[in-house]
Amino acid sequence: MVRVKKEKALLSTTDLGFESEGVLNPAAVKEGNTVHLLYRAVRKGNFSSIGYCKLDGPLTIADRMISPLLSPEYDYERHGMEDPRIVKIDDTYYLSYVAFDGTDALGAVATSTDLIHFDKKGIIVPQLKCSEFDLLAKRNNADIIARYRDDYNSPEVIIMDKDVVFFPRRVNGKLMFLHRIKPDIQLVAVNSLDELTEDFWEGYVSDLKDNIVLTPKNLHELNYVGAGCPPVETECGWLVIYHGVQHFDNGYHYSACAALFDLDDPRKEIARLPYPLFVPDQPYELAGDVDNVCFPTGTALFDDTLYIYYGAGDDVIACASVILKELVDELLAFDIRKR
Repeated sequence: MVRVKKEKALLSTTDLGFESEGVLNPAAVKEGNTVHLLYRAVRKGNFSSIGYCKLDGPLTIADRMISPLLSPEYDYERHGMEDPRIVKIDDTYYLSYVAFDGTDALGAVATSTDLIHFDKKGIIVPQLKCSEFDLLAKRNNADIIARYRDDYNSPEVIIMDKDVVFFPRRVNGKLMFLHRIKPDIQLVAVNSLDELTEDFWEGYVSDLKDNIVLTPKNLHELNYVGAGCPPVETECGWLVIYHGVQHFDNGYHYSACAALFDLDDPRKEIARLPYPLFVPDQPYELAGDVDNVCFPTGTALFDDTLYIYYGAGDDVIACASVILKELVDELLAFDIRKR
């Protein structure tokens, strides 16, 4: 079993109004010895904005803004900008987040070249009512509609599509990102964001079975899985740290999980750990705004150590670490190509 070190809880709430109710689920991007954390900051009433903290090295706070870096501006995000992730591709940062209007929670993107000024591109995932989803998805396997409609009763409700996470470089010339329509993780590959039209998504959902990259398999992810941190490129494949969810009598438990995918074709799963990478076991993970939560959303590699930043208890930001080679070697022990 791979060794994981729980480093500490890094950030918690402050008396500042915009983050007085919770700080969680940080995006992370490393540049030199600096780690930029862009995190979900929650104010009273469960309204979220994006806060900013700069780390010197993986664990030392160097600076923290006293006001939001980004706040809701448009109707589609009027109740909050939640759960950010970030990558830098060439000279552009892609900040993905959940746009919540009070009813619908959908993946959105903003781009930047300086981490100061952001150009909001809006919602980039499909905005399909359940009835529309059913018409398109019926071309897939017979169980697709039943599995994907488990959380929805009304045909007029829009299917939630969250956890948009970009790959940190183009793959075969394509922009690629993971996203999550429960209970699976899916993958999108396009030349540019402009291709994500209504027609594109209709074709995509019609062939949804071909776009699923990860589906629940193990007990700790039995109910559903969701994209977590941006994929980490290794010689052996794309390392994807995601969250797995299992329901217990006291509610859902969120664990950090790990899988490996082919470098040239990330739709091909190479291996996944049959056990969680780490689970809620610290006081700040076991009890919070939501109990029993480890929700990984960002990483930073320092030498041979991968630092994993995550939301703990939906209340604070914490960090765990693992030796990257040890994790990849452990994953390769479960290589499905050798079966």
